[in-house]
Amino acid sequence: MTTLDFSPLFRSMIGFDRLASSLENAYRSEPGGYPPYNVELESENKYRISLAVAGFGEDELGLEVKENVLSVTGQRREETKDRQYLYRGIANRGFERKFQLADYVKVVDARLENGLLHIDLEREVPEAMKPRKIEIRRDQAGSQRFIEAEHAKAA
Repeated sequence: MTTLDFSPLFRSMIGFDRLASSLENAYRSEPGGYPPYNVELESENKYRISLAVAGFGEDELGLEVKENVLSVTGQRREETKDRQYLYRGIANRGFERKFQLADYVKVVDARLENGLLHIDLEREVPEAMKPRKIEIRRDQAGSQRFIEAEHAKAA
């Protein structure tokens, strides 16, 4: 197995400690799986995950968010034993599908519609985290920038 070296990326990225482990996990995981799903970008801060969960009822599905990981589980109820199948092509197994959520992304809605489980997500960045413009002032003499003067005082 090939390992990826992300060190060039981290020269200019500060505070993305979990990024390398997330990328490695994504690299290691196999594509596909059950149940199939789509991830849609509806707008800049709105997303939708749609999972094909035909045959599962609302009471057989579960959603949980813990430490920025969305877990979707499905567990079928036991069928009565008196059924006899000539051919059984519909999967009757449970599943667990996990999605890593970015900071400030939360689940706002989940609904089951025509065999698809739609999970709506929204990124809500707090005001304190949004970009803001910093004004650079001059000191009293006007010869140095205010930020540079403050830095000199601290040294």
